[in-house]
Amino acid sequence: MRQESVVLSFETPGRGFTEITQAVADWLDQTGITQGLLTLLCRHTSASLLIQENAAPAVRTDLAAWLDCLAPEGRHYRHDDEGPDDMPAHLKATLTGVNLQIPVIGGRMALGSWQGIYLAEHRAMPHHRQIAAHLIGE
Repeated sequence: MRQESVVLSFETPGRGFTEITQAVADWLDQTGITQGLLTLLCRHTSASLLIQENAAPAVRTDLAAWLDCLAPEGRHYRHDDEGPDDMPAHLKATLTGVNLQIPVIGGRMALGSWQGIYLAEHRAMPHHRQIAAHLIGE
């Protein structure tokens, strides 16, 4: 049994979803591990990770609109240290989660045909985000 780990860095353009599937797949390929379990952790409290459809962009648009309805910006939050999108971003990250576990089979992530890995940026401004990846297997 072997283990590999890395911290992957991404620049987000601001609120929205950045697909990171290929970057993760490229790192996985470099490890040479063909069977195992991949864990991804978003190292932030106002961004998150999702596995979501990667074919129809409307899915991400609708998801973003739904999250905005659940956690709208406004002056009704006590925590607004970094602006009106601060607390809603934390709520959205709580709802969507910051970690993923993905089986690795045959040297590839066992994602479904229409699934991609997305870094969800919940803040309005662009950010530098880090994803810690850990792979255990053989």
